Amino acid sequence: MRHAISTKDAPQAIGPYSQGIRAGNMLFVSGQGHLDPETGTLVAGDVAAQTRRVMDNIGAILKAGGASFDNVVRTTVYLADMNDFAAMNAVYGEYFAAPAPARTTIQAARLPRDLRVEIDVIAIL
Repeated sequence: MRHAISTKDAPQAIGPYSQGIRAGNMLFVSGQGHLDPETGTLVAGDVAAQTRRVMDNIGAILKAGGASFDNVVRTTVYLADMNDFAAMNAVYGEYFAAPAPARTTIQAARLPRDLRVEIDVIAIL
């Protein structure tokens, strides 16, 4: 059985998807961009500031689903420009204790709303 996870502390879905889905002991968090949950606008600044907003959005959804970053076992990072990897990685690393989750990072040709960074996660509850 699956249950939608939703919180006002993260941007609302802009399409036919859920912020997160809890299925059994797993929590799947949809890709989050650097949108401010209060205004729905993109957070300005460099990719480090944008990554921080992405991770805060993810954290809010994890919390709403009864989890934290300690529960995350897998992530996928999508970058508009792989030259942003080091800046993204520095901020990303602040959110995880060892052992860090498994991760794939790719450069995407284009992301929704022309995001520079989008991240999704899978957590075990």
